[in-house]
Amino acid sequence: MARILLIDDETAVREVLARLLTAEGHEVLAVEDGTDAVRYVEEGEIELVITDLIMPGQEGMATIGALRARWPRLPILAISGGGRLAAGDLLPVARRMGATATLPKPINGERLREAVAELAP
Repeated sequence: MARILLIDDETAVREVLARLLTAEGHEVLAVEDGTDAVRYVEEGEIELVITDLIMPGQEGMATIGALRARWPRLPILAISGGGRLAAGDLLPVARRMGATATLPKPINGERLREAVAELAP
């Protein structure tokens, strides 16, 4: 199974998604923003990044850009409920920034499992 970096500022979302992914056999490192994402990927042999887009600290778009610059083949799944904007507006932008795939919040567990199965080695 994959080693996943999960980035979301909402504690409840992090906990639910981490539990779901762990139950599927994945190892999950869950953090609240993308500030140290590059360091986590460097040090942790991360195989998949799942990142929210709207967060305090370093937002998801900046995180995607930083990761994509160093690891062009690293799978990145962008998730968003949209905040002030509709998720439908942000998720296509995340794809253009380098996200491999996107999912709108609220996250459907089955769709997340399918996305992870497609993206994780």
